[in-house]
Amino acid sequence: MGDYFETDYVKDYDGALVRRILTYLKPQAPLVALVFIALAVTTASELAVPLLQQRLIDRHIIARYIALNLAAADTAAADIVASGAAGAAGLTEKTRLELEALQKKGGVLLFPRLFVCEDSRLHISGAAEKELREKGVLDTEKWYVFEGMPPDKSISHLFISGESVPPNAERNAANNTRRTMSAIRISDLNTLTGGQRALVKASGVHALTRTVLILLAALFVTFIGAFVQTYFSGLAGQRIMKSIRLQLYQKTLKQSSAFLSRHPVGRIVSRLTGDVETINDFFTSVLTAFLKDFAIMTGVLITLFALSPKLALVAVLCMPPVLAVTIISRVKARAAFRDQRAATSALNSYLSEHLSGIRIVRLFRTEEKSRREFNKLNGDLLDASLREIYIFGVFRPSVEFIATFTTAAVIAAGSVFVLRLSLSIGVLVAFINLIQMFFMPVMDIAEKYTMLQSALAGAERVFMLLDTDESISDTCPSLPQPRQPAPVIEFRNVQFMYETGEPVLKGLSFSVNEGETVAITGPSGAGKTTITNLISRLWDIQQGGILLNGVNVRDYPLDGLRRAALPVLQDVFLFSMTVAENISLGLPLTQQEIEDAARAVYAHDFISALPDGYNTRLSEGAANISQGQRQLISFARAVAHNPPVVILDEATSSIDTETETLIQLGLKRVLHGRTSIVIAHRLSTIRDAGRILVISGGSLVEEGTHAELIAKGGLYATLSKLQFEE
Repeated sequence: MGDYFETDYVKDYDGALVRRILTYLKPQAPLVALVFIALAVTTASELAVPLLQQRLIDRHIIARYIALNLAAADTAAADIVASGAAGAAGLTEKTRLELEALQKKGGVLLFPRLFVCEDSRLHISGAAEKELREKGVLDTEKWYVFEGMPPDKSISHLFISGESVPPNAERNAANNTRRTMSAIRISDLNTLTGGQRALVKASGVHALTRTVLILLAALFVTFIGAFVQTYFSGLAGQRIMKSIRLQLYQKTLKQSSAFLSRHPVGRIVSRLTGDVETINDFFTSVLTAFLKDFAIMTGVLITLFALSPKLALVAVLCMPPVLAVTIISRVKARAAFRDQRAATSALNSYLSEHLSGIRIVRLFRTEEKSRREFNKLNGDLLDASLREIYIFGVFRPSVEFIATFTTAAVIAAGSVFVLRLSLSIGVLVAFINLIQMFFMPVMDIAEKYTMLQSALAGAERVFMLLDTDESISDTCPSLPQPRQPAPVIEFRNVQFMYETGEPVLKGLSFSVNEGETVAITGPSGAGKTTITNLISRLWDIQQGGILLNGVNVRDYPLDGLRRAALPVLQDVFLFSMTVAENISLGLPLTQQEIEDAARAVYAHDFISALPDGYNTRLSEGAANISQGQRQLISFARAVAHNPPVVILDEATSSIDTETETLIQLGLKRVLHGRTSIVIAHRLSTIRDAGRILVISGGSLVEEGTHAELIAKGGLYATLSKLQFEE
């Protein structure tokens, strides 16, 4: 487990991990549904743009129609018009079926000719087109078809006019719309005057305008869909991040001190911030991007084959090199990104350590050594970053080259097909746009895959923290009843070690009666502070028992235990909020109650002298007040919470003599009638204690009053002599 907290790496794809990440989408189901709908709409509208461009070119800008003489075909004319007659010329079954399919696609019928747009030729096989030409069904000339009558009777002989009926009119009689249509050969159209041509093409301009408006509408739909997709995927990602951060924070609050001591605060903070952010990237930048890229690429391939299978085959044959380049770049990019992350982590760790200890660096004149070390780490990061840039510098131009080569191949092959009249100009333009659309997501694959790996690595560390359970057990629903008569605090043969094989307390036993003040002293490392941690169950003992009012502390709910026995620790910690908030710390206290607590420990005067009094906001680490003032506020906090048991752990170690005298006076009033333990290294603070316990090597070695212990001439007397000589 420790490796996940101490290393920073890029993880391979892990399906199980991805599935676990995706479970967080379930509460966001409505947002996910909107994202998928927007994704489908955006993909469809983006693919529609090249098709609309093709229609715009073929049917309105170039507007070339081919004419089919149905009278020359032996198709069922009744499927075309009620009074139609079958032609005498015989067609093969395959050609007849293709011709009937072409009729059903629509067109302009001015019997016996059926006019269809030139791009419809794509649906006729080469053999069928040859047969239709030989049988006289397919006209060799191109036509221009428009709505209305010829503009001038003097040129009406050049036109074919009449009411047009869709070929499937009998099947769709309810939607049958008869329109007056006219057709003229392109060769004859070019003989008209400019004004005559303008009148003929007026209806085409209206149709062109309609198509352009549809194209603009598709672009607008793409914009709206992209906005909805981006916004709601981001919203879902932020909500998921909020949920995961809350889970991690709650989990961390419940972890034991043993867990927190093994893992640096910086790395745990990194789990709650940076690693959670990578999961957000998974949802907003990786998952939706992969889905959209896959949809676009699949849609492009389908559209290519639907427009022209022959030309689509040319494009597909040019794509295998892209797959090879992508696979190679993905592997190389992963290694480069891993090196870059490792180098960044090493540099950040060095900076954090040496900037925190900048005074030591200066005092011991190691600036030059630090500069050389930093320069090396900085150079390693530069090299790793350059390798990553090199990979992408090769990958992107390679894909762009293949995309350009594929486009060139499509243009070359498409031009041949256009010259052979088997492909329209609009379809060729659509192909070029679709090829570019296909390669755009390909260029992002390596980058997105690296982001996926980074997200998986972050998720692995996040889930490892979530799955780690080293919390202090808390299964008691309510406070147990005291077993009277019994000492308020009792240690029974307590054995405890922070690390296996390194005992701190070795069979420690003592008791503190109700209302009694007991002092504990001893040399450094004797286990004094450990006693404080064990009473409040910041750590759990390995053997023995600790009783509070005759009940094992394990049988108390943690919340009730820590309300009953409140330690004032040696290392004072105040939050970056007001003085009043630091004293009340969550309790609904009135201003008067807060001030009374401060007066009890003689802190009211200095607090009132602060710029905003009790509303003065403390800076980070309470750096805007002195160490002694910080300890006075911590005493006031303890008094405000009014615990029945108070434990003072070296609480006056950083206070000057004058302030200590004031605190001693206040503490006598505060501790009166309460059970208390005073842990002190300075013997002057505990001389008046009713009983003094001397701890050494994790065991109780002496016990008695100050005078009794001095008279014994043991460890306490030695410590007293050394301190007073100092």
